[in-house]
Amino acid sequence: MSRLRLTADLPRRPDGHPPPRELLSLLESHVGNARAAHLCAGLLADGAYAHPDLTVFLGGRAGRSILEDGTSWKDYWARVWGARGLLYVWDDLVVDAVVEGLRDEAWRVAEGCLRVCALRELPGGDDAAALTGHELSRVRAAAVRALGAGGDVEHVGVVQESLDDESEEVRRAAARAQDRMRGRLDLP
Repeated sequence: MSRLRLTADLPRRPDGHPPPRELLSLLESHVGNARAAHLCAGLLADGAYAHPDLTVFLGGRAGRSILEDGTSWKDYWARVWGARGLLYVWDDLVVDAVVEGLRDEAWRVAEGCLRVCALRELPGGDDAAALTGHELSRVRAAAVRALGAGGDVEHVGVVQESLDDESEEVRRAAARAQDRMRGRLDLP
């Protein structure tokens, strides 16, 4: 395959394996917070092939590998990086991309979007509630946290059911989510 040609006006990626926080800070300082958030939301929604420059910027060699070998099953990593980026940069106009990402078939993408929902207190309600039944405890715990931050009264029962989950991590998350919902929704 021919050399990948990148064209976007993004900052130069630092050498090595910089942490996401450093990459997103660099991106934000180069294009501004809102633009950085929209770039991440675009990557989350559309994947690596629609945003090759950002894929390589956030993913480094792994991002370049996804694009050069053309293996579509690896594309979910770019969507994960887009969701992760929204933990560091934000604009309220990207909410729809995050909520849509809760329905992504790749569990890592959905989990990343759950983390964004919890941090940003987004209304992921029914989609987050559906993920409390996921086979992986880490996804169930993230779903309960998202409900604690942005779920509504109709999701209280789902959080209460999670208090009996087989995973201690999920049970702890459910207890915290229940307390948070009580205060946020003015429940008894």
